[in-house]
Amino acid sequence: MVKPANESGGYGIMVGPHASAQTRREFAALIENNPRNYIAQPTLSLSTAPTYIDHTVAPRHLDLRPFILQGKDTWVTPGGLTRVAMTKGSLVVNSSQGGGSKDTWIVEGN
Repeated sequence: MVKPANESGGYGIMVGPHASAQTRREFAALIENNPRNYIAQPTLSLSTAPTYIDHTVAPRHLDLRPFILQGKDTWVTPGGLTRVAMTKGSLVVNSSQGGGSKDTWIVEGN
């Protein structure tokens, strides 16, 4: 995945394995013209979860961002942010790109 380093919201990204040859060429030119403006990261294999969409339940990709607090001790809060890609097959989970969210509870188990 290649994206602008100083922008947010899931705009202007290229998911390499899913990009056309034309898009890859366009991004190569953008990077050559301004290499400091772009970062790359591995394309993650996101999990899916059942999601209620258009009066039916269908799998959608999601990511979980737990909140971990660190000081004298370190602990995980009993919740987090789970972002959901509402478009079938999409790996972009940003709310500005039409993504949604799910309530997330982190419980201690034995």
